[in-house]
Amino acid sequence: MKDKEDSLFSPSSKTSRFLMRIRLFMQRLRSTIFRRRVVLLIVLAFLVAFHFLSEDGLSFLPSPSLFRWGSSKFVIILAVNQGGGVMHWKAPKEWALEKSSIANKKAYANRHGYDLAIQDMSIKKRYAHEWRESWEKVDVIRQTMKQYPKAEWFWWLDLHTFIMEPQISLERHVFNKIENTTYRTLSYYNPLNIPVDIPFVDPNHQINLVIPQDCGGFNLGSFFIRRSDWTDFLLDLWWDPVFYEQRHMQWEHKEQDALEHLYIGQPWIRSGTSFIPQRMINSFPPGACAEQAGDNRIFYDQKDRDFVVNMAGCEWGRNCFEEMEHFEKLSISLHAKKKWF
Repeated sequence: MKDKEDSLFSPSSKTSRFLMRIRLFMQRLRSTIFRRRVVLLIVLAFLVAFHFLSEDGLSFLPSPSLFRWGSSKFVIILAVNQGGGVMHWKAPKEWALEKSSIANKKAYANRHGYDLAIQDMSIKKRYAHEWRESWEKVDVIRQTMKQYPKAEWFWWLDLHTFIMEPQISLERHVFNKIENTTYRTLSYYNPLNIPVDIPFVDPNHQINLVIPQDCGGFNLGSFFIRRSDWTDFLLDLWWDPVFYEQRHMQWEHKEQDALEHLYIGQPWIRSGTSFIPQRMINSFPPGACAEQAGDNRIFYDQKDRDFVVNMAGCEWGRNCFEEMEHFEKLSISLHAKKKWF
């Protein structure tokens, strides 16, 4: 019996048990490393497929740029009335329209790593006594720039807009080629008949404001504005009491008319302003600009896969909910997952 006990605690027995433990540890380690390698390979394969599929425009997958964990360069400003209507309570269809518009912008911002500022426009009430309840756009832009001090470009979108091609980034669509995408001379398109030979327009000046034009002139339903000293001066002048106190009865489109007036009268504003073809960021549906029906510079074209639709003026005699629902369904169908047989 004693011999047996001595054998259990002999040096050779201890060494054997130690080596056995080492072998078990190594086996477990190899198994763990193998499993982790398999997981890593699966993740890498997914990311590769993820990249190429999303580049092909399959909207059921987010963009690879999602993995940038946010970008401070672009902020989308969406004007909504989340707490209720400004002058009346919102009907169910108005709530549904707002929900669709917000979801559309959230998905786009998340996909490309942009920031989204959802701004409650029910604050319009506070401007009513000053006759500038339609100038709130200027004040909201200034406040948003303070909220996002690192952002460079701000994209204003009205509620009645829908991003139809969510796979396309702003860099790819506009900003990587901004000098070629935009134009500064009104000889290209000039619905306001502004004199095209206005002096002191510097073509080498940095672009700070990018706006489309529609059949009635400048359109501020979808436009870009850059953070700069130039922009600070513009916003201060645009918000000047002279405009909203003395011109609120003459100017039907309020802040839009004010900007057009400034553009015509101020050379420095013309030098920092650039125009973009309407259908690049602000296509209209049938019914808007009805007097120019069929103008291929204005209206959404499914064959060309226009980037954004703006249901401009739908609250005046058209059905905003039906138009938004139509374009939402159309966008889904255009980006439906391909079936492979």
